[in-house]
Amino acid sequence: MSEKKKKRGFRNIQEIKDSDKDLLTPEDIAQILKCDAYNINLQAHADPSKLGFPVCVMGNRVKIPRAGFIRWYEWAVA
Repeated sequence: MSEKKKKRGFRNIQEIKDSDKDLLTPEDIAQILKCDAYNINLQAHADPSKLGFPVCVMGNRVKIPRAGFIRWYEWAVA
């Protein structure tokens, strides 16, 4: 029997607000944005300004400052 693959990441913005993580990953926010983490990663490398929220690209890694993402999300949804 195969086990169902567990989804990573936060399910809503309140979980991010309650989190103690300072830096988020594309996997953390993908479910909230209803897109694939891989696509967030690709866009962050290609042209991060098109994402709308701040990102830090370090080699192959992409990190998203939690406070900046929350600020962007509340502005974008309002």
